[in-house]
Amino acid sequence: MRTRKCMELQPVFPFLSLQMLEFRVFIVLIGIAASFPPTAAAARPRAAAPASATQLTFDVVNDARLTPEVGPNSRGPAVLRAQVLLDRARFSPGEIDAVFGSNLQKAIAAFQRSQGLNASGSIDEATWAALNRDSAPVLAQYKIGDADVAGPFVAVPTDMMEQSKLPALGFASPAEALGEKFHASPKLLQQLNPGKDLARAGEEILVPNVESSAALPPVAKVIVAKFDSTITLVDSSGKAIAHFPATLGSKHDPLPLGTWKIQGIARNPVFHYNPQLFWDANPRHEKAKLAPGPNNPVGVVWISLSKPHYGIHGTPEPSKIGKTQSHGCIRLTNWDAQALAQAVAPGVVAVLQG
Repeated sequence: MRTRKCMELQPVFPFLSLQMLEFRVFIVLIGIAASFPPTAAAARPRAAAPASATQLTFDVVNDARLTPEVGPNSRGPAVLRAQVLLDRARFSPGEIDAVFGSNLQKAIAAFQRSQGLNASGSIDEATWAALNRDSAPVLAQYKIGDADVAGPFVAVPTDMMEQSKLPALGFASPAEALGEKFHASPKLLQQLNPGKDLARAGEEILVPNVESSAALPPVAKVIVAKFDSTITLVDSSGKAIAHFPATLGSKHDPLPLGTWKIQGIARNPVFHYNPQLFWDANPRHEKAKLAPGPNNPVGVVWISLSKPHYGIHGTPEPSKIGKTQSHGCIRLTNWDAQALAQAVAPGVVAVLQG
């Protein structure tokens, strides 16, 4: 397996008799209107929201009555609830962090289009109704196991030649490993579990419940869209069945637009580093092999395309997906790359469009 380069006033009236008369009539009309009972629509109360809807607690985030509008500048329990529900629906918000960002906005809009809703990119009442068809808990209790903290945990250097000296490119800490397992930022896990030790086996913690009960149906086409940095999977009828945020090339290494095919899938790949293929490589670097692992430059999955040296792959930095540039290839979070790899097969068409 060969890899290429890869690695958001009230007016004041004078005392005129006619205007005073109009003013008095206006007051009388207000009094008459107030004497009528409200309409049925106005009288119908909306379900009460949780009493403390600003706390990232089990009861608050799991409450289906938590349905405020979610849009730009939103953060907290409702955003977290939306991110997990979208993740389970296969419309990935990227790394779950309880903060509204560009990846979440894209996921909301894609989900809304798939449901025949107005693709505003903000969650309204109709979108909550569609998301809440999934009634499974959004947060779950998890007991940290021995394997979660077994390691070895080693801080991975940024320099490629230093990385090549390591026997594996694994996680730097148990918190990073747990974050990847539950599609969440390590910072969010700490917010959900104040005072808990994420490095201790047996510790019970709150985590995003990202397990999906249904497998993806057969994928007919993979659409990679440069204009909004996303990947959409469609079935044979052209319906979107999954959506992922992505990092797609740069001005130095633009996305190779065109129609290609998936050729193969490699899990836990070795990365073949060739500094001659990197415009920003250290001139003292040499060719090297980088060991497999989640912090490998191409993550845990490499999906090769019929365009030589190009592929779709994972990343060691999930928080940067859709927010930075790549060296030409198509980069996803490791968990989204794994979901894609499980849903496609060699021969599936991949359309890379502007």
